Amino acid sequence: MGGVRENLMSKPLVVVIPHQLGRAEARRRLETGIGSLKERFGHHVASVSDRWAGDHLDLAVKAMGQGVQAGLDVGEAEVRVEVHLPWMLAMIAEKAKGFIAKEGTLLLEKKK
Repeated sequence: MGGVRENLMSKPLVVVIPHQLGRAEARRRLETGIGSLKERFGHHVASVSDRWAGDHLDLAVKAMGQGVQAGLDVGEAEVRVEVHLPWMLAMIAEKAKGFIAKEGTLLLEKKK
């Protein structure tokens, strides 16, 4: 990415979510939970695409005319989420950070 588009992106928003599940169980819960995003937020979310490569997830969400890209790295004791917000949404970054932390924790805490 370069030029004008790079200038339109804000710096990434990083959220670290601790867990005590181990890498495999945390990934399993995230895989299951990502599918529920569209169900829970379908009235706001136009599309969700996800691609796993090992313990890394690339996630793209289109909502309310904006595209948001994220990368999740699942570790043994934490999940690191890096979100790239369009400049128009950068002003709500702190609110988004709280939302990501809350929803991520809920996905990881769900008892299956």
